[in-house]
Amino acid sequence: MARPTYQRIADTLRQRIITGDYGPGERLPSRQALADEFGVGPRVAADAVQQLVAEGYVLARTGSGTYVRAKPPVRRLTRSWYRESRGGSPFRADMAAQAVRGGWESTSESVPAPEAITDRLAVEVGAEVMRTRYTFTGDDEPVMLSTSYEPLEITRGTTIVLPEDGPHAGRGVVERMRQIGQRIVHAGEIVTARPADNEEADRLRLGRGTVVMVIQRTYYTEDRPVETADIVVPPDRYELAYMIPVNQD
Repeated sequence: MARPTYQRIADTLRQRIITGDYGPGERLPSRQALADEFGVGPRVAADAVQQLVAEGYVLARTGSGTYVRAKPPVRRLTRSWYRESRGGSPFRADMAAQAVRGGWESTSESVPAPEAITDRLAVEVGAEVMRTRYTFTGDDEPVMLSTSYEPLEITRGTTIVLPEDGPHAGRGVVERMRQIGQRIVHAGEIVTARPADNEEADRLRLGRGTVVMVIQRTYYTEDRPVETADIVVPPDRYELAYMIPVNQD
């Protein structure tokens, strides 16, 4: 089946942006100019431009026109066990190292563990977990999402039951778990990529369907997993740097 005309026009304009024919901050031709170039009506040209707005390639400014979106600077997220074990927030430390003001918003609630999470936390189906959803920010702009799960059979009734409330709020999983006698000894991560769902795209201010990196991270004590999370990272804003310890003994 042939692609709709507006999508074919969007394909052409997208390629021009990617190859630099239209540079960052440059104004796209008007709807009428595009309609004349491609031999279509202004409505079809407008739909093509709107497609690029939805994908995050261009920004529409009321009364001014549509402009190529400048790429944000790519920052680094360091994935290092040594860094995570020093205490405090690794994310905030990464932002501070790059002269960016890091912060986050979060909400926590007790829920039955989703099926995939029961496997990752080694809990029974239906076991209660504390789910915390984060939106991380850099200079007040959303830059990363995370949804974490902790088994309430470990944390219920303790000072760390709410990750972002109480005397140890915001101190990071390793330090928080240490407060209740859970000594984390290693962490594992699996990195994949997929299109962002609509909610993720809206929270990160991305175009619908933008591909994101997903880090599936789990922390373990000697006996069991104690926290797992899905971290959503836009690849046009961050690169992942892994520091791997080498034991030569």
